[in-house]
Amino acid sequence: MISALRTAVESFIAREKLPPAYVETVATWFVPLAEDVLRRAATSQRTLVVGISGSQGSGKSTLAALLVLLLKEMLGLRAVSLSIDDFYLTRAERQRLASEVHPLLATRGVPGTHDVALALETLRALGSPGQVAVPRFDKACDDRAPRELWPTLLAPVDVVVLEGWCLGVPPQAPVALLAPVNELEAQEDASGTWRRYVNEQVAGSYAEWFARVDFLVMLQSPSFERVYEWRQRQEDKLAARFAAAGQTGTRLMDAPTLRRFIQHYERLTRHGLEALPACADVIYALTPEQTIAASRKGGRGQSNAGTVA
Repeated sequence: MISALRTAVESFIAREKLPPAYVETVATWFVPLAEDVLRRAATSQRTLVVGISGSQGSGKSTLAALLVLLLKEMLGLRAVSLSIDDFYLTRAERQRLASEVHPLLATRGVPGTHDVALALETLRALGSPGQVAVPRFDKACDDRAPRELWPTLLAPVDVVVLEGWCLGVPPQAPVALLAPVNELEAQEDASGTWRRYVNEQVAGSYAEWFARVDFLVMLQSPSFERVYEWRQRQEDKLAARFAAAGQTGTRLMDAPTLRRFIQHYERLTRHGLEALPACADVIYALTPEQTIAASRKGGRGQSNAGTVA
């Protein structure tokens, strides 16, 4: 990497508290990815949407922020990162769903707990001239941030990097919904109402949302079991950040609460590990230590132009 870019990357690594060796990960894996995105953006007739999909704790938000930095610093593109988490329904809206459809829909995360119309409108606005207010969700309060706190930017942008744990995952076959996958489903969704509703959302409005992704990157965890360990690390980092800032009254999860929370995600995460490689353009296989072991083209990448392999 050239010196100016290396300085920017090293500053990013320090800010994100990543290991110093991550600079080599950037040079080996992610600079070529950024160059591939540039080639695609150069031939796109509209704002290019790059998707990053992977289980909780796989490093999606880190890669999204890094890719925006690389596109700006290395290539001069106007880029912005979004998370599907930014588009969660408000707590009141989820409580309404819990009352009218199923109690488990009070918990944010699964398809059916996002404002898909807001997400599609935001993507449209980012590709059109004008000021755009970008939604933000406050996980510490488990509610959407007030609109006056949403950041604004001038559109159109060249690239939107959208990351999400279930981004691009297709619906399951009805027969796959019959047996519960964990204690949560067995005890709190014995009838299958919740998981059928979630699957219907994946097949419905979420399919339109995910179809807006032009180029899909998968961060492939070695197994679902690693998700608990990785997600706990995220919670520990969040707790440390709040403590350093002197923030109190925030909604952090202890280990039993976190385990129950992750069980909401288990079905689609396991399904995604099996089904998403066929839908992705490029796949980065992760080690248990969250480093990259290898990369390869996904099923969609086999038929699309691209150089990352």
